[in-house]
Amino acid sequence: MSSRGIVMILSGFPRHSETFAANEILALEQRGALAAIFATKQGEPLALQPSGKMLSARVRILSGASASEQADEIVHWLAGKNVNGVHGYFAHFPAEVAEQVAARMAIPYSFSIHARDARKVDRQMLAARARQAACVVACNRDVAGELNGSGARVVVVPHGVDLERFHPESFPGTQVLHVLAVGRLVEKKGFHVLLEAAARLRIPFEMTIAGEGPERKRLEDLIRQHGLGPRVRLCGATTHDDLPALYSSAHLLAAPSIVDHTGDRDGLPNVVLEAMASGRPVIGSTAGAIASAVVPQETGLLVSPNDAASLAAAIEELGRDPATLRRLGENARRRVERDYDMRRCTDEFCHLLRSVYA
Repeated sequence: MSSRGIVMILSGFPRHSETFAANEILALEQRGALAAIFATKQGEPLALQPSGKMLSARVRILSGASASEQADEIVHWLAGKNVNGVHGYFAHFPAEVAEQVAARMAIPYSFSIHARDARKVDRQMLAARARQAACVVACNRDVAGELNGSGARVVVVPHGVDLERFHPESFPGTQVLHVLAVGRLVEKKGFHVLLEAAARLRIPFEMTIAGEGPERKRLEDLIRQHGLGPRVRLCGATTHDDLPALYSSAHLLAAPSIVDHTGDRDGLPNVVLEAMASGRPVIGSTAGAIASAVVPQETGLLVSPNDAASLAAAIEELGRDPATLRRLGENARRRVERDYDMRRCTDEFCHLLRSVYA
């Protein structure tokens, strides 16, 4: 494939929660494989992470309201440029735009599929779009399952974690267990279940929930209702720069994801891999793809979604056993070194797309 031959179409840019996107696209850019980068809408203010800052000058925000209008913009801008293919980074609107650009330019398209984006598209439409694509890149096996039986070429390439940025630090003292949860304050994260579990704990603990979102009032009400104010802190939105210190201040990460009332669920949240890279065990639920990284009694513990009693028991189990806490944390670091090293994962992503459009 000649250099600078792939067009990348993002959703909103930049985004606080999409460091993985910036990392993978930056890897393609550094390899000279990108003809252009577009975003279907403006992202969040002040959300540029380190890799996003390196891309910001290259990303063009599209102005059209419909997929057809945005495809027109892209085709017009690409006139005379050498383009081998177009990749929509999410399965909903970006993939729709990519499909239309590909049809107008008579080139192939591909798209990535993550979690919620797959469930924003009618299943039959998603399957048809996937069958026509040169390749679909799934970041975990749970979301890849959305295309079972579709006849599409689906390749699983996990998002990686920066093993230099996130590295093990000494555990804090074990007199008080420090529990951390990180993510948008939305229903599927299950933070309301975590607070119900916290109300059951019989060991000394402190809990920090980092993130912002529409569930904040519900969580504040639960904290007040259960008298958890002195021990539970909602610390608001964090940047990528804040995360290493948060992990090092905790003994474990809680990721109590659930399937929400719309049917949406997490895939494998990046925070799970970041905590593991930081040498911290994870107590997660069996929703989504968390179990692909969190192995019971090896890198953490797993509980059923929406089960506050089991979640509390798991937290107490590790809180009463510092030796196991440390052993699981060491194993967690080794697991991400083996399977989720960002450099290796981004290499795999780049190699796949370049081979698709060779």
